Amino acid sequence: MKNAIVVFLLFIASVQTFSQRNKKNDFEKENFFRVGFNAGININKIQGRSFKDEFRYNYDLRGFMQFNFSRKLGLQPEVSFIQVSSEQSNDFSDIYDDISLGGSQLKAKLDYLKIGSLLNLNVGPTQKIKLQFGPQWGLLLHEKVDSLKTSRNIFKDGDFSLAAGIMFQLPLVHFGGRFEQGLTNINAIDDRDKWRNQSFQLFAGITF
Repeated sequence: MKNAIVVFLLFIASVQTFSQRNKKNDFEKENFFRVGFNAGININKIQGRSFKDEFRYNYDLRGFMQFNFSRKLGLQPEVSFIQVSSEQSNDFSDIYDDISLGGSQLKAKLDYLKIGSLLNLNVGPTQKIKLQFGPQWGLLLHEKVDSLKTSRNIFKDGDFSLAAGIMFQLPLVHFGGRFEQGLTNINAIDDRDKWRNQSFQLFAGITF
């Protein structure tokens, strides 16, 4: 994961350097309204003593609209389907011995539908490089947790998070990355341990 992030950051730096060499008259005006779709890798973990402090690889799918109000500012409402997974640590069975069976199968997998609205800040002389920031609300569609004595959900149905990232938008294709930090304690059992989602996402897609 570290190597992928380093390569991605170096690529961002090279594109930024190239864009700064462009003259202002190279500016290509964006349409006021655009739609797009992308898919990518969700590199995630669940923070908390109950889960291992390691990132796992899943996927995300996203559809969005863009409203470009000016050369510098735009809004991007979006809907995403994101999969999250993690592996329980030994502390899980210690903290929640009343619901944990222990054993070797200690994985959790969550499927979220996320609705967000990101602020797009265009940098450089064109609108091809967008810094993004905004809130998201995630609805838990499905959860699967191994080695439990109970069949009830142990994760909360909702998750509020903040996202920040960068997107390179060409006339048809786009690609980028973002960081998402969950602010909600998604533990639906009790407050003995707080669980929060955290992820890095790399994506590519098309814009119309």
